[in-house]
Amino acid sequence: MTRALLICMTAMMSITAAFAQTYPVKPIHFIVPYPPGGGTDLLGRTLGLKLAAAMGQQVIVENRAGAQGNIGTVAGAKAAPDGYTIVLSYVGTFAMNPWLYKNVGFDPIKDFAQVSLASVQPYVVVVNPVVPVKNLKELGVLSRSSPERLSFGSSASAGQLAGEFFNVLTKSKMLHIPYKGAGPAMIDLLGGHIDLMFASPASSVPQVKSGKLRALAVTAPTRLTALPDVPTSRESGFGEFEINGWYGVAAPANTPRDIVVKLNTEIARALRTNDVQERLMNDGLEGKSNSADEMTAFVKSELDRWGQVIKAAGIRPE
Repeated sequence: MTRALLICMTAMMSITAAFAQTYPVKPIHFIVPYPPGGGTDLLGRTLGLKLAAAMGQQVIVENRAGAQGNIGTVAGAKAAPDGYTIVLSYVGTFAMNPWLYKNVGFDPIKDFAQVSLASVQPYVVVVNPVVPVKNLKELGVLSRSSPERLSFGSSASAGQLAGEFFNVLTKSKMLHIPYKGAGPAMIDLLGGHIDLMFASPASSVPQVKSGKLRALAVTAPTRLTALPDVPTSRESGFGEFEINGWYGVAAPANTPRDIVVKLNTEIARALRTNDVQERLMNDGLEGKSNSADEMTAFVKSELDRWGQVIKAAGIRPE
């Protein structure tokens, strides 16, 4: 290696280090690939406020909805890898959609630098109160005895696959109605335009507490603190129907490692604060972080896991 090349590499490393030390010097754009009102939006805005306070720059939350989260995620993948665009990742976009679409528009491994896990959650099976069922067994009986009578909405592939999985387990057929976001889907559920949802706690817990929706079960090994009277799917006789979702934060591929580490550190610190923990817990979410390397390995394993599930279910990409 020539002396000139060594000098050039040293200079580049010094520039990168200096850039990371001063980062951020302008607002950070935080893409949430769903409309306002859902779990992704709640988590994105909660994290955004904490990151802004910690990093001394505004964090602008941008809701870019469409195509089950693909549109916003693609925008994040194509952004400049300078630390000023980050994306709220989700089990649906990063682990399911690549198997559900022929051309999803991004590679969750190659096109992103994984920053951190942010939250894990189960799903809540909620119905409009006019639906004559009070538990999962009654839901299975009704949906099996009256094919296509019941409709379930989803704003992301996770909610869709939860419903399709329930169809398989109960040998029934409920109609799937797709939505661009949890907010619009929840509005239609409250209005009786659809019958049920396999919803995130963030979007469903407030409606259950207010009595506007009936919760049949949560798809977690243990009951939710926010809904202590609602049984788990196992307690309801559906031990196989345990599904956990997750949220994370990612940046465009080739984002400087020092910046990824800084973002990871601040996200972990934010998730440990009492007010964030309480806010997330009240909505059925559990704040949880990990290292960037651990998140990379986790996304790879989730992508493989859901690929096997989708293929076994015979679901073909659209």
